[in-house]
Amino acid sequence: MRYSKYFIPTYKEVPSDAEIISHQLMIRAGMIRKLTSGIYTYLPAGLRSIKKMENIIREEMNRAGAIEVLMPAVQPGELWQESGRWDYYGRELLRFKDRHNRDVCFGPTHEEVITDLVRREIHSYKQMPINLYQIQTKFRDEIRPRFGLMRGREFIMKDAYSFDVDEESANRSYEIMHEAYTKIFQRCGLRFRAVEADTGSIGGSYSHEFMVLADTGEDQTINCVNCPYAANLERAEVKTPHVPPDMKSGNMNTLESVDTPGIKTIEELTSFLNISPDQLIKTLIFVADDDVVAALVRGDHELNEVKLKNFLGAQTVELADVSLVEETTGAPMGFAGPIGLKARMVADNAIRGMKNFVTGGNRKDVHIKNVNIGRDFNVENFGDLRTISPHDTCPRCGGEIQFGRGIEVGHIFKLGIKYSQALKAVFLDEQGKEKPIIMGCYGIGVGRTVAAAIEQNHDKDGIIFPIPISPFEVTILPLQMHETTVIETAERIYAELLDHDIDVLLDDRDERAGVKFKDADLLGTPVRVIVGLKGVKKGQLEIKMRAESNSINVPAKDASAIIREKLKALYDSLK
Repeated sequence: MRYSKYFIPTYKEVPSDAEIISHQLMIRAGMIRKLTSGIYTYLPAGLRSIKKMENIIREEMNRAGAIEVLMPAVQPGELWQESGRWDYYGRELLRFKDRHNRDVCFGPTHEEVITDLVRREIHSYKQMPINLYQIQTKFRDEIRPRFGLMRGREFIMKDAYSFDVDEESANRSYEIMHEAYTKIFQRCGLRFRAVEADTGSIGGSYSHEFMVLADTGEDQTINCVNCPYAANLERAEVKTPHVPPDMKSGNMNTLESVDTPGIKTIEELTSFLNISPDQLIKTLIFVADDDVVAALVRGDHELNEVKLKNFLGAQTVELADVSLVEETTGAPMGFAGPIGLKARMVADNAIRGMKNFVTGGNRKDVHIKNVNIGRDFNVENFGDLRTISPHDTCPRCGGEIQFGRGIEVGHIFKLGIKYSQALKAVFLDEQGKEKPIIMGCYGIGVGRTVAAAIEQNHDKDGIIFPIPISPFEVTILPLQMHETTVIETAERIYAELLDHDIDVLLDDRDERAGVKFKDADLLGTPVRVIVGLKGVKKGQLEIKMRAESNSINVPAKDASAIIREKLKALYDSLK
């Protein structure tokens, strides 16, 4: 590809509306352009990376036995109503009416469509297992799209769906996809980790997120240093504390109301009462679906709303507003307590066995000391309701845990019969008995993965692309475009590399050397070949790897072979 005949509009300045490095660099390197909020045009260089990512995905999905299909982007509303997600999915689902006034949506995902296809075509156990996948544009009407391709409204996604006769077979399908995803991200040259995750609006019983590790990642991950356990912050389990028998039957002191005027924070309250935060219990009022629920956590812990939602089996959980808190507790925000509260009450496991603790008094400027469960109030149920902290240990082996940051690029789910039961996708087993199909689903954000690769691989000068998803493998920079020997040498190497099917960009622009160097760094091509007059006169060229600071001089006659060796070494390092 000749730069002068290609379309790579680069920017020197950082775009004012680009907050994170991948967004900034993809715009500056001429890979994407914003059309409107959360919607981008893929320019040629960006599209080359996208297509390379798609090819890796296809190869590994096909190798794993999955079969490619392509489903409609626009979906009938009645399918979503049949599955129960039409209202549940929320405002991210782009709904509209067709000319016949029928409800339709632009698909954010395709569980309903694929299940409808399978229920029409698969009727016997002999037709399974089967895994169908597609690579297609999705749309989710994010309330606050941001970070370029990281959280756009329109995006390219690979989604796959497995169909099995029983749980054992479904587990095998899940593990096959787990292995395929591992190979995909390894082939992309990324540092990543698979972590346990919440299933969210997709549903199902179990899931893993594949996280590209990056300090700028918006998701927090937890992993054990001693065992394979890893999870995201929403999912990470907290080891249930041991409650000694004497704690359950310890002495209970007399209740004492304490005036706490103007006290609004945990820090102010603990200082005022001269106690530590672990002697407090916070009472948080939520609306779970249509029910008011009080959730209790220790003063030094944070309640995890995802865990609370799953624990309650609710579709939605939201913090109550000020008026509902006052109506429920009889006090302003900040003074809620469990005593006398007429609401469903659940508590985190850390509270079990606590004695003589402090709570809100359900009156303005009042807290109560020496509160005890059983004597002063009752809890409906205890569970793991809080967010894990650095002071906790691994829930599996009790070992030390580490916190890190990552970017979710893939998510795999065990769906079970959530959709097959709702949409009546059934089959006849070997005994002729009708059973629901067991499903799994598996997604990869294609553009998001390319953006995550940039977040993980860049420096002050631009992108440092892993070679498998770089728009070009090699860029050739002839520095003196008016010198015949320079041009001829650059053209010869260009032709030789093309003959070996190497993606090469010849920067044949009549620009200063500094401009060419800057653009080469910005675009992040792994191998740079510098053809200068001084070197050509000596029969030499300069080769520089984008990820390395130093360059080497090589004989011009051997340059093509040396470049191929370096490319092979880059690819071999990913195996």
